[in-house]
Amino acid sequence: MAENNTILEKLEGLVARYEEVSTLITDPSVIADQKRYVKLTKEYKELDDLMKARKEYIQLLGNLNEAKDILAHESDPDMKEMAREELEISQNRLPDLEEEIKLLLIPADPEDDRNAVLEIRGGTGGDEAAIFAGDLFRMYSKYCETKGWKLEISSANEGAAGGFKEIVCSVTGEKVYGTLKYESGVHRVQRVPATETQGRVHTSAASVAVLPEAEPFDVEINEGEIKWDTFRSGGAGGQNVNKVESGVRLRYNWKNPNTGAVEEILIECTETRDQPKNKERALSRLRTFIYDKEHQKYVDDIASRRKTMVSTGDRSAKIRTYNYPQGRITDHRINYTIYNLASFMDGNIQDCIDHLIVAENAERLKESEL
Repeated sequence: MAENNTILEKLEGLVARYEEVSTLITDPSVIADQKRYVKLTKEYKELDDLMKARKEYIQLLGNLNEAKDILAHESDPDMKEMAREELEISQNRLPDLEEEIKLLLIPADPEDDRNAVLEIRGGTGGDEAAIFAGDLFRMYSKYCETKGWKLEISSANEGAAGGFKEIVCSVTGEKVYGTLKYESGVHRVQRVPATETQGRVHTSAASVAVLPEAEPFDVEINEGEIKWDTFRSGGAGGQNVNKVESGVRLRYNWKNPNTGAVEEILIECTETRDQPKNKERALSRLRTFIYDKEHQKYVDDIASRRKTMVSTGDRSAKIRTYNYPQGRITDHRINYTIYNLASFMDGNIQDCIDHLIVAENAERLKESEL
């Protein structure tokens, strides 16, 4: 029963905070402070889930004790039979509920609920790497569709033989970053390129970076110091093309708080024919870029304390191999191998992500010593 007591103690310790947060989120002065309000409503939701679990847990422990008591002291066979059933139900549910509570007790990554910026770049392998980057983009597009997420391209640089040298998109929806963050890293492909005449298998790579999208109040930007240029954006023909200066270029001098150095950030945005929309998107990318840089120190601190195999935050780590001749996908972080490459490239990647989440949760549980 010792473990039960530890879990109960931890839950009891949160009751006062839950009551405090419940009161705070109805306070007009808190509601007026948007940043604090958003943070507290999120904490309230997490604590509310824990309180529901606590209620079920106390109920289960009560049922168990009552059933044992009836079996020990009651002579009526019907009562004993009911108690046996209750005992079995409660004993079966208890370990599952304990696992659920342990996971709820581990502090969630505060970024998990955010939207994300997805960047895919062709790496080593020239034209074939760009084609593979295009395949990965298609895979993520299909996956986002199945999740009901909205994917919008911010900028794209096409490869000479197809695909993309680089493509940047924003993905909006529920828990986007918490799901896609496992995709950050180097993806390696082994196949016979379309450009290869001898039929030899080549290895090339593309890198994927998934960044949490910054909220407007996460990052301090002095908008008066942004230098804007406009230019005519190229693209498929039509009446409008090359006549209207819809492309925008943004330059911003930013002082890196981690190093003290001033860096010039340059961002171009050309994907819509509407200049104000392009400006808005460029600004959003600037926020995310600065947020990512400022958070890199925070991420590095976490990574040095907690090097989980699953999401190391190291974008140069080779995470997955796509082997076309064998129809095989291998995720090197968790030794996950499956032989349904065509379906995987069609966006059916949820099973792999689920395995990664389970592996990371197992590591986090081990660390929290619950």
